[in-house]
Amino acid sequence: MRVLHVGKYFPPFAGGMEYFLADLARAQASMGLDVAVLVHDERRGGRGALPVRGEPVAVYRAPSHGRLLYAPVSPAFPAWLARAIRQFRPDLLHLHLPNTSAFAALALPAARRLPWVVHWHSDVVASLIDRRLSLAYRLYRPLEQRLLAHSRAVIATSAPYLDSSTALAPWTERCVAIPLGLDPARIPKPDATALAQAETLWGSSGARVLAVGRLTYYKGHEVLIRAAAERTDTRVLIVGTGDLAQRLAALARTLGLEHRVGFTGYLPETLLNALLATCDLLCLPSIERTEAFGLVQLEAMRFGKPVLVSDIAGSGTGWVVRRAGNGLLARPSDPGSLAQGLNALLGDPAQRQRLGDAGRRALEREFGIRPVAERITDVYRGMFDPISADRVSKTDDDLGHAHSESR
Repeated sequence: MRVLHVGKYFPPFAGGMEYFLADLARAQASMGLDVAVLVHDERRGGRGALPVRGEPVAVYRAPSHGRLLYAPVSPAFPAWLARAIRQFRPDLLHLHLPNTSAFAALALPAARRLPWVVHWHSDVVASLIDRRLSLAYRLYRPLEQRLLAHSRAVIATSAPYLDSSTALAPWTERCVAIPLGLDPARIPKPDATALAQAETLWGSSGARVLAVGRLTYYKGHEVLIRAAAERTDTRVLIVGTGDLAQRLAALARTLGLEHRVGFTGYLPETLLNALLATCDLLCLPSIERTEAFGLVQLEAMRFGKPVLVSDIAGSGTGWVVRRAGNGLLARPSDPGSLAQGLNALLGDPAQRQRLGDAGRRALEREFGIRPVAERITDVYRGMFDPISADRVSKTDDDLGHAHSESR
């Protein structure tokens, strides 16, 4: 089977959707599938790049020219999709959404002749924070629905997200919920040099709370900063870049936390892994359903770290914690609730150890990339074989993901 994935970006671009795509593509290649990926070149104004000969996954990088409303701007993407189909000759397209460039498949006869799987990473949420998205979605939705109508299967990342998605509601009969997965082998134990650098970033004072993610409107970092103000013995490190960097730093200064809340900006994977290995807990304080899953939770599982996560209605963030039993939940946008969670975890080392161990086991059992890749490959087979499709549905029911009953 020859599979062409169509996504936004690919590592070394850092992001949960990107790391999952890379882990999935490589796992599928190791299972015997022929796999290629078409994404955008993360270098603004770059000329794009063709696959490197000899790599297990062929990666096409279409040129792009920055982003508009969080979406890559790539006029050449349709031509690159046609090229990838012509050269790679896939049996199916696996489209990762949201991604405006994926709409190019609607206009290309070569793409329309192929069966499609749509991987639904997130709705385009009508944000109360960034209202530009509500206006843009009026243009986006008709194309989104046409894409879904043409698909043969739709993969959502959790049953709660599937059940709460109005965009997916007309297509539930072709939907299945399969969680994101992570390849632990991609995240090695940090070496002594990286650990020493991490210790320098942490400093010598207090408990250690780590947050990882883009500094953008739905991540809720301001809630974590306000919660940190209620603790005098805690060091918070926020890893990531984004449009809110200056505003968040100003908030920390206003609250007198500039020495206890640090902003690292972008970090190489080796140092980020060292911070994960040396933190007391990971905090995911997101506040909107745009945060559909939170792959960083799986990275915390890799190091046996407990998590404190916002329980966003209709999102998979809280579902992961309930499923894995690896942390505590807090009310979104509530610094007091987040502070209570910090107090409960940081004041109880035995509980942190117990939750961290549960997360490690959950990664082996359910959230590792191999079992996830096997379930997704079963979805592919089900598109051509009704017996395989029935087996996928039954497996999904057994795992408690079936959306039909939960509705």
